[in-house]
Amino acid sequence: MNIVATIEARMTSSRLPGKPLLPAAGMPMLEHLVRRLRAVPSIDAIVLATTVNTADAPLLELAERLGIVAFRGDEEDVMQRVIGAATSVGADVVVEITGDCPIIDPEIVEQTIRMFNAHKADYVSNAMVRSYPDGMDTQVFRLETLKRSAEMTNEWLDREHVTLHIRNHPELFTQVHLVAPPEIHWPELGLTLDERSDYELLKQIIEYFEIGNPLFSCLDVVRFLRQFPEFVEINKHVVRKGGT
Repeated sequence: MNIVATIEARMTSSRLPGKPLLPAAGMPMLEHLVRRLRAVPSIDAIVLATTVNTADAPLLELAERLGIVAFRGDEEDVMQRVIGAATSVGADVVVEITGDCPIIDPEIVEQTIRMFNAHKADYVSNAMVRSYPDGMDTQVFRLETLKRSAEMTNEWLDREHVTLHIRNHPELFTQVHLVAPPEIHWPELGLTLDERSDYELLKQIIEYFEIGNPLFSCLDVVRFLRQFPEFVEINKHVVRKGGT
């Protein structure tokens, strides 16, 4: 099986424009994410799923510098964009990651892939049952499963949120959901890049660990924030999509 990580990223976020290229420790956020996905043993390739919008041209330049494939698709139909990106590199299995997760833990991604490989489920995720910190979200499924889902729905929300149709129809798609172990169970913690205050927190975390431990884990972050709870206040007010 060709296991491919897709990264959905664009420059025109309404809440934080240009966020994939915001710097931390001398690197754009998107580069931090790519570096982490390259540390996942089971991933064979990484493809950037960006849009045809001219504003996203700088992301193509970064992808070329990083040596990853970039695919340009519809800005609104993210489901079809992910299908196109995965198809462009001959994916059998898709590991769907959003560009909003620059400090995703490679070990958590690997665990999700291994759970997928160990079961006969259509869809495996650690994001459906909220238990991990927001920003560790990993979804794994066969490309053919996503194509089958796309043939079943033209609902705007389904097309925007890629796997929403799969998640909402367990009678059609078998599912396995990972739950965080107690030591990192912190679903209220926002480690995703949505607003300026998120960037301020993530930049602090990245630059704290960069010199000695650049591939720091989720557990490392949780321990750091338990030790210095004042950092949690930086973005505690942010309202996440879906109410989290």
